[in-house]
Amino acid sequence: MNPWNDIILFPFTNVLLWIYNIIGHNFGVAIILFTILIRLITWPLNAQQLKSAKVMQDLQNDKEWQDIQKKYAKDREKLAQEQMRIYKERGINPFASCLPTLVQFPILIGLYQSIIRALATTPLGLLQLAQSLYPFLNASVLIPLNSKFLWMDLGRPEGIPIPGLNVSFLPYGFPTIAILVMVTTYLQTKLTMPPSSGPNDQNAAMSSMMSIYMPLFLGYIALGFASGLALYWIVNNVLGVVQYALLGRVNWRNLLPGGAQKPAQKQPAVAGRKKSS
Repeated sequence: MNPWNDIILFPFTNVLLWIYNIIGHNFGVAIILFTILIRLITWPLNAQQLKSAKVMQDLQNDKEWQDIQKKYAKDREKLAQEQMRIYKERGINPFASCLPTLVQFPILIGLYQSIIRALATTPLGLLQLAQSLYPFLNASVLIPLNSKFLWMDLGRPEGIPIPGLNVSFLPYGFPTIAILVMVTTYLQTKLTMPPSSGPNDQNAAMSSMMSIYMPLFLGYIALGFASGLALYWIVNNVLGVVQYALLGRVNWRNLLPGGAQKPAQKQPAVAGRKKSS
């Protein structure tokens, strides 16, 4: 008995293939619908994570907390004590934003593995896929899967052949899907990045670096991975932006130069100014 297979991998694989079966054997649409389903199931976790992240972001902009950071900048022990006091007084759980991520992590791994298993092409992979199916699914009808979607073979890396293009790191042609992975990952990272609270905001600086490195990393992986996984990444990125937008958390200013900086607060008018003569 393998708990991972029984609880995560096999159920995910069977739901994915059940969707594939009822929509007429279109695996690309099945991946899209399955990704939407996973997003809906994990919606409460994502909402809780956003709420907790907002609380922590507001704390960084809190005047009392900023004064404490300056006062005990050289006394890490006292700073930690004051930090815990602030958390306790305001009912803040510093791990609240991490717990949803920890819960979602095995879900994402299971989704990844289920797509890999469903796209099996080798005899051993096809045998493992057949052994993963529940009795209500007819393996003889489903396997092998129809992996064609639009111009892609979802079981292979995507690329559009261009006559005369012979580049060693682009053996499959022009990588349209990998570029879409990079663009959507960049947009999701930028749009969901909270505004910087100042030039010394380390979280904002790290998020800014991630908005550059993560799209490049995923785009590089998409060059050699099955395009079915790249399709999942694109759909997941788009759904992430949609979810943030529905929760009112999309920061459209981040797409503009200098938009990541928090807008300056207007200074209140000073009462009792002398009237001009």
